[in-house]
Amino acid sequence: MKKLTLLLALTFTTAILNAQELPSTMLKTLEGKKVDIKDVISSDGPTVISFWATWCKPCIKELTAFMDYAIDLEEELGVKVLAVSIDDSRNSARVAPLVQGQGWEYTVLLDENQDLKRNLGIVNVPFTLVLNNKGEIVWKHSGYSPGDEETLAEVVEEVAAGKSPSH
Repeated sequence: MKKLTLLLALTFTTAILNAQELPSTMLKTLEGKKVDIKDVISSDGPTVISFWATWCKPCIKELTAFMDYAIDLEEELGVKVLAVSIDDSRNSARVAPLVQGQGWEYTVLLDENQDLKRNLGIVNVPFTLVLNNKGEIVWKHSGYSPGDEETLAEVVEEVAAGKSPSH
């Protein structure tokens, strides 16, 4: 058991020491304006980036479940939450109506060519990243199960406090 604990501790330490920087990638806003993802992330606090698609039911459940946490974290800790749709140009017209229908208050960006997804090596959605205020990726999570939003909120609070994520 001690060996397993040590191995896990080393794994998390290595992940933190090798924090990956978010690659510069052009995306589009819902209004069609081109923006570099690096210009949209927060330098004042953590940034959460959730990759999703209109056809992905777990993605929609995750973003809906996290909405209440996101509002509180933004107000209390200056956290920025970005929802990056990987819907291609044929399906991206469905994004804005879905966002409005769900009542999401996230900043939504379109990765129609899946450039950012590819640059980060993301295979499946939903996929969530947490960045520190330096723009370094300090936490990654693939998939969604009910309750994951609570874990994500805890991770964001730890990162906002300058700590390494414990999950």
